[in-house]
Amino acid sequence: MNTISFCIMATIAVYLLGMLAIGFIFSKNNGDSTDFYLGGRKMGPLITAMSAEASDMSSWLLMGLPGLAYLSGICEPFWTALGLGIGTYLNWLLVSKRLRRYSSNINAYTVPQFFSKRFHDDKNLLSAIAALVIIIFFVPYTASGFAACGKLFNSLFGVNYAVAMVVSALIITGYTVMGGFKAVSTTDFIQSCVMTIALVVVLGFGISVAGGWGAVVDNAKALPGHLSLSNFYDAASGSAASYGGVIAIVSTMAWGLGYFGMPHILLRFMAIEDEKKLDLSRRVASIWVFIAMAAAIVIGVVGLGVTKAGALEYLDTSSSSETIIVKLAGLISEHGVFAAVVAGLILAGILAATMSTADSQMLAAASSVSENIIVEFMGKKMDEAKKLFVARIAIIIIAVLGVIFALDPNSSVFRIVSFAWAGFGGAFGALMLCALFWERTTKEGALAGMVSGGVTIFVWKFLIKPLGGVFSIYELLPAFIVSLVFIVVVSLLTKEPDQSVIDEFEKVK
Repeated sequence: MNTISFCIMATIAVYLLGMLAIGFIFSKNNGDSTDFYLGGRKMGPLITAMSAEASDMSSWLLMGLPGLAYLSGICEPFWTALGLGIGTYLNWLLVSKRLRRYSSNINAYTVPQFFSKRFHDDKNLLSAIAALVIIIFFVPYTASGFAACGKLFNSLFGVNYAVAMVVSALIITGYTVMGGFKAVSTTDFIQSCVMTIALVVVLGFGISVAGGWGAVVDNAKALPGHLSLSNFYDAASGSAASYGGVIAIVSTMAWGLGYFGMPHILLRFMAIEDEKKLDLSRRVASIWVFIAMAAAIVIGVVGLGVTKAGALEYLDTSSSSETIIVKLAGLISEHGVFAAVVAGLILAGILAATMSTADSQMLAAASSVSENIIVEFMGKKMDEAKKLFVARIAIIIIAVLGVIFALDPNSSVFRIVSFAWAGFGGAFGALMLCALFWERTTKEGALAGMVSGGVTIFVWKFLIKPLGGVFSIYELLPAFIVSLVFIVVVSLLTKEPDQSVIDEFEKVK
C-alpha cells in the first residue's frame, strides 16, 4: 500500500472508529426502550434538523443524484430535487409540531404505535401491519446503503465488493446496537457536517480540473438535452429524448409526498425536547437540503466536464456513474499527503451519507419488531432489559437481510431507494396527514388506506408501469392517491370515532 492509499484508509478508519466510540458512549444512557428508540424526547433543534436530513438523504445524495445527472442530464434529478425540497419544507411546517404534541400526549414513541394509539386500536392490528410495512421496505432501503459502501471501496481500492460491504454493515450495526437513538442522531449530525464538506470540496476541485465553470457548461451544452428541464440526454443514441411532459414532471415531483410517511424522519419530530424549537429545525433543515441537492446535481455535470477534459474515463452505466464522487476523490488524492487526507474525508462523507440513513432505518425497523409486533400485537410481556435485548437482536437480523439483498454489485442505489421511498409514502403518507388533520378518520379507514397504498406500490410497479405511456409514472403518486381515497371513503362509511378519540384530537389541535 502506497502513502496516498494509506492516508486515505487511515482517515476513513479514524472516522469509523469515531462513530463506534459515539455508540459506546451512549450505550450507557439507554435506561429503557423510550431512550433507545426516541432518546427520551430530549433532542436539541440543530441535531434534530441535521440528523433528520442526513438520515433522509442517504448515499442517494452523494452517489445516486450525481450519477443520474452525469449520465442523462439535469432533468430528472432537478424535478426530483425540487419535489423533495418542497416536501421537506411542508413536512416540517405541517407535520412536525402536531406529531410531536400528539405522540407525546398519547405516549407513542414509534410510528406504528402512534397509529394504533391515535385510533384506539386495542388489538394493535394497525401497529402490526405498519410494522410489517416498515420491515418490508426498510430491508431493501438498508441494502442500498450497504451496496454504496461496497461500491466505494471496490472502485477506489479494488477491495472485494462483498467484503467491503459486509465490514461497513458490521460497523453501522455496531454503533446502532450499542447506542440507540441518541447515538444514531449524534452520528447523523456529525455525518451531515462531513457530507457538506465533501460536497463543497468536490465541487470546487471538479470545476478546476474541468477547466473552469465555462468549460463545464459548454461541455454539457454540447450534449443534446443534458441541460434541458423537459428532455434528457440519451447516451446510447447521442441525442435528446423527451422526459415525458407535464405528467412525467408531476410524477417525479411526487417524491415530495413520501416525506409524510418516512418513519425514520417522523421519529425526529417526535424526539425533540420542545416543539417550539421545531421552527429553528425547519429553517436549518430546509436550507441545507436545497443547497445539498443542488450541489450534488452540479457535481454530476461537473464530473462529465472532468471526463471531457480527459482526467477521468467515461462512466457509461448507471451503476458506474454513481461512483463519480469516488473517482473525483481519487483524483484529489494524487496531489500529496494533505490532499489524500481530504480525499479520505470526502469518502468518509459518502460513508456518512450511507450510515446516517442505514442506522436510522435499522432502528425504526427494530422498534417495529420488538415493540409493535412482539409486545403489542402478540401480547408478549417483557421488562425493559428484555425489550432492549430483543431490539438489538432485531437490528442484527435486519442488517443480515440487508447484506443478502446487497450482494449484487450492479444494483442501482437510486432505483432501490426510489422503490422503498414510494413504499413508505404510499402506505403512510396520506394516513399520517389524515390522522393529524381530519378528526373523522376512523380505525377502519386508516387500515384500508395503509393496506391499499402499500399494495398499490407493488401492483403499479410490476404490473401497470410496464404498460408504458401515461402508466409509467412514479408509483408513489397513484399509491398516495389510492390510499387517500380509501381512507376518506371507508371512514365516511364506518361509524364515527368515539368521543374519547375526538377529545384527544381536539386537545392536540
